[in-house]
Amino acid sequence: MLDSSTKRRIDTARDILVGKVPDPKSQVEQITIALIYKFMDDIDAESEELGGTRTFFAGAFARYGWAKLVRAGLGGHETLNLYAEAITTMPENPGIPPLFRDIFKNAFLPYRDPETLRAFLKVIDEFTYDHSERLGDAFEYLLSVLGAQGDAGQFRTPRHVIDFIVAVLDPQKDESVLDPACGTAGFLVSSYKHIRAANTDADGNSTLTPDDRGRLAANFRGYDISPDMVRLSLVNLYLHGFAAPHVFEYDTLTSEDRWHERADVILANPPFMSPKGGIRPHSRFSVKSKRSEVLFVDYMAEHLTPVGRAGIIVPEGIIFQSQKAHKQLRKLLVEDFLVAVVSLPAGVFQPYSGVKTSILLLDKALAKRTDRIGFFKVEHDGYDLGAQRRPIERNDLPRAQAEIGEYLRRVRAGEAVADFAPTLGQVVEKERVATDGEYSLSGERYRENGKHTSEFPYVSLDKVAKIVAGNSAPQGAEYFKDGRFPFIRTSDVGAVHRSDHFSGTADKVNQNAVDELRLRLLPPGTILFPKSGASTFLNHRVLTSEAAYVSSHLACILCDEQKVLPKYVYHLLCQTDARSITPDQAYPSLRLKEIGNIKIPLLPLEAQREIVAEIENYQRVIDGARAVVENYRPQIPVNLDWPMVSIKEAASVESGFGFPIRYQGKSDAEIPFIKVSDMNLPGNETKISSWNNTVSSDDLRKMKARTFPAGTVIFPKIGAAIATNKKRILICDSTYDNNVMGIVPDTESLSPLFLHNWLLGYDLTQWASNAQPPSMRKTVVQEHRIPLPPIEIQNAIVAEIEAEQALVAANRELVKRMEGKIMAAVGRLWEESA
Repeated sequence: MLDSSTKRRIDTARDILVGKVPDPKSQVEQITIALIYKFMDDIDAESEELGGTRTFFAGAFARYGWAKLVRAGLGGHETLNLYAEAITTMPENPGIPPLFRDIFKNAFLPYRDPETLRAFLKVIDEFTYDHSERLGDAFEYLLSVLGAQGDAGQFRTPRHVIDFIVAVLDPQKDESVLDPACGTAGFLVSSYKHIRAANTDADGNSTLTPDDRGRLAANFRGYDISPDMVRLSLVNLYLHGFAAPHVFEYDTLTSEDRWHERADVILANPPFMSPKGGIRPHSRFSVKSKRSEVLFVDYMAEHLTPVGRAGIIVPEGIIFQSQKAHKQLRKLLVEDFLVAVVSLPAGVFQPYSGVKTSILLLDKALAKRTDRIGFFKVEHDGYDLGAQRRPIERNDLPRAQAEIGEYLRRVRAGEAVADFAPTLGQVVEKERVATDGEYSLSGERYRENGKHTSEFPYVSLDKVAKIVAGNSAPQGAEYFKDGRFPFIRTSDVGAVHRSDHFSGTADKVNQNAVDELRLRLLPPGTILFPKSGASTFLNHRVLTSEAAYVSSHLACILCDEQKVLPKYVYHLLCQTDARSITPDQAYPSLRLKEIGNIKIPLLPLEAQREIVAEIENYQRVIDGARAVVENYRPQIPVNLDWPMVSIKEAASVESGFGFPIRYQGKSDAEIPFIKVSDMNLPGNETKISSWNNTVSSDDLRKMKARTFPAGTVIFPKIGAAIATNKKRILICDSTYDNNVMGIVPDTESLSPLFLHNWLLGYDLTQWASNAQPPSMRKTVVQEHRIPLPPIEIQNAIVAEIEAEQALVAANRELVKRMEGKIMAAVGRLWEESA
């Protein structure tokens, strides 16, 4: 079980590195290397205490021992050189096993700042784990920060989805398990834990024999094309009990070296995207394609043993796209491998992608014993569909697991399945799936009483809309002087992110620009889709509500309104991830052709109007609730009878202290040390309830610094941060740095909450100097006058404001719920129309 102090230390280590190592994956690698380094030294120390000798840091490598690295008196540059030399030469250490040499292979220190390294090593020094299982818990948390999409289209698979697939496939202790795109080995670790739990007696003791454990170690394999992912997989498996894990740097799709290897259980969430020009696979695949998702599914089907089974997460393109390779793959699956399809809710991979996904369940033996396929639909996976993916009560996964298990049990036992009626889906004859030659794997297509059926096909966007580029941006101020006509740039679109009634631009062009440059005017109802530059992958989408001229960096989609409604297409495109159609992931650029090839469900216009009306109802609620959230400001009406006093008459104004870098970071010290950046932490919107740095009372004494009491109102006092107008209340005695200023009220006459609410309506820049950078003087703040009614009136006003703020919070939650409903409504379209 991960303890809070370990979690805090990992967070602190990342905070220290972020200025020098901004990439989360690189942060994980640096912390991984350091933790393993320290772990090896701990094992050596334990060996010495038990009368043995050191093995990891012995002989020529004794000079790199941890105690020597962090000893007092060692200079900063000496520490940096010693550590950098140690990790780069560690693969040559004869005292460590081959696995550890692989972990340190190509390791290096990506920065040369002694102070950053010393602060980082100080945090790592606090880890003392003499057992790899405990370190494994810490490492599992560390891997959870790998949320960003990788270059090859990898997404971190949510843990609960991994565990669900593993539970359905139910790997056994004597079976071989493979993940051919293993990432950080999440599927392999989950499978191992599943087997271990299944082989535990009533007292919690393992019933696995030494022979069982040996077979397990030999039976688990993983491949990944990325050496960084291989390193993380090796560590992850080692820390979960695999002394010599079998994870290989291997290109599953283009190399034949391991083509002969089969597995009883294959699990994977393979990359969804293909590089520019597509994959160039070898010739042994049954399905000829250049798409990675097609090739991976083909690979896994073909590499099952005769009794093998697989669980594969796939994008919706596999389910319904009409390209020859996709249909050929689905035909192969339906005829020989597929037993069930599980539709996941759109949003499982939020916030990294809104791409819709499903799970294909293959079973080579069972597929030959039934003429049917089970289709199951998971609408809720225990988390909301917002970017934060917060837990909710509704969770269909346990029921789906039970119903899939019962369906497979009946097939396995030779029982009739025609009358099996799962609550989350249906069982469909293979003959019906094959009827039109499309072999669609969308369960909604076969729903008996469904609102939309297979008569509504998918069509390419360019069949129902004209797609054109915008205009080259006019160069020269003369084209914008006295401008009257909107000129939309990607920055204008990015400022709103999503809007189905977009208007208002930063720039307007004049008639001279229109005439000389022959600019093309785009009508209201044009959908704008960023197609080049960084904004491409940010998935901004807008539908214009006024005629405008448009930048060439935006694709302009003009719908044929005899076939599709612009708002209908707009909402569909809001759930289209540009990364999934971009030819070259290294350079975010789309041609109009790629946008035109996007497939959308073509419902009748009346059905489109119904879905748009449903979404607009949700959107009206969102707009109203968002207006409350965005426009609410606590108002304190001033009574002329109240005295107006200077702040210094009711409070003291206090600047913070300059803290050396050695105090930066969290430790077991008890005093929070607040920086301006802490005001941005989640949950700190009003009160400072979390922080990234702590100091001890001894540290404060040495610095001649002190704490400030709970109730102090703090705000930025220097630089551009002043203009953010952030004001926060300390909830406990804390100290803060010299970029922060605080007002400490005399609580007998001035309520901290009254002061805070009053200041929320005040612009801090009025206290700042005109110097560069701007800064505040205590005397200016002290002289500022505030109303000071009797304390009981202050408390009554605060109580009223808190009641209002509760209503605002409810509106904020309403926005999230309605956004989830919109996502679900649009996600339903993709499912119901295949």
